[in-house]
Amino acid sequence: MPSPTSPASPMSLISLIIALLLEQWRPLADRKSLVSQAENFADFLQQHFNAGERSHGMIAWVLGVVPAMLLALAAYYLLYRLSPLLAVAFNVLILYVTMGFRHVSHYFTDIHWALKSGDLDEARAILGEWRGASCERLNAEEVIRLTIEEALIASYRHVFAVVFWFVLLPGPVGAILYRLSSFLHQRWAERGEAELAAFGDFAGRLFRLLDWAPARVTGIAFAIVGDFEDAAYCWRAQAAKWPDRSLGVVLASGAGAMGVRLGMPFLSEVSPADRPEMGIGDDADVGFLDSTIGLVWRALVVILLILLLLAIATALS
Repeated sequence: MPSPTSPASPMSLISLIIALLLEQWRPLADRKSLVSQAENFADFLQQHFNAGERSHGMIAWVLGVVPAMLLALAAYYLLYRLSPLLAVAFNVLILYVTMGFRHVSHYFTDIHWALKSGDLDEARAILGEWRGASCERLNAEEVIRLTIEEALIASYRHVFAVVFWFVLLPGPVGAILYRLSSFLHQRWAERGEAELAAFGDFAGRLFRLLDWAPARVTGIAFAIVGDFEDAAYCWRAQAAKWPDRSLGVVLASGAGAMGVRLGMPFLSEVSPADRPEMGIGDDADVGFLDSTIGLVWRALVVILLILLLLAIATALS
């Protein structure tokens, strides 16, 4: 019988399926409050440990992440000893909190409907709110390109990467590790503030390390369910050109799998940003928004089927 903490454990698969269905049925309503509390905690660590040294950032990261992982692991084992059903329920709870794709997918849906209705100004406004940057000067094709990119990145960061680490590590430890690491990376390393440069270095390096494997698993899944040859070509030829190489893998393989061109500078901008081309094929149009939804769900189903086959093989061995 497989261990309840092994990657092939049926408990992991059952927990994932329940959490995904629950998150689709009823997304966590109070996520903003959780994010606000996490921001306050991250700022507390930064204020009390940031003395301009990289080692201080490492200490703060350890204090912010490791205790949560250890407490979750201890709770998981305790609940499993009481009843495996309690352990599954605990896994579902942690996944429900750490995945959270639906809290950003409404932006994609609203942009999709606005564009189908011909309301480009509304689509620009929603995309600007999603990205936290003005999109008023973007044309329709640029809005669609950015929407597809944001959707691929959000599905990777909030679903595929969390699933990867959840399956790989015991109990809910992997999901907690990835989500907290992602949050501290955004809070300390991505803000570009001079006083956080050294302090956020460890969080940034570790998160890039955690991002390496799940990005490539996601890229393989996109290739399997889409145009494999084009996805593989775009991965090899284009992914390394993107500033974040892991996201480059996700975007290049996703664009290649769908046959759409992403990236590229915005023609409407006076000073176009450095955005290398991702993918080959057609210019982005509204139809590719439907293709994006299909690609993400097919890739997720493939990953769940692989986990099911592993669980069956392990149970029969």
